Amino acid sequence: MGIGVGIALLVVGLILVTGAVDVPDAVNDVVATDTVGWICLVVGALSLVLAVVLTQQRSRSTRVVEEQRYDA
Repeated sequence: MGIGVGIALLVVGLILVTGAVDVPDAVNDVVATDTVGWICLVVGALSLVLAVVLTQQRSRSTRVVEEQRYDA
């Protein structure tokens, strides 16, 4: 998961938790939208943290090798 997926999950989770969008009763009968919203929030936050940590580790371990050739 990348940063974009983490942000998308955070947005979906916030929409479901706050009730900003009316969900049809057929969906509310099957799924607790508050619970799904909180799960999306937690997974989105973990995804963002993991993406940032992996990006920092990747940038630290990058080495630049410069090759010099001398003509004899």
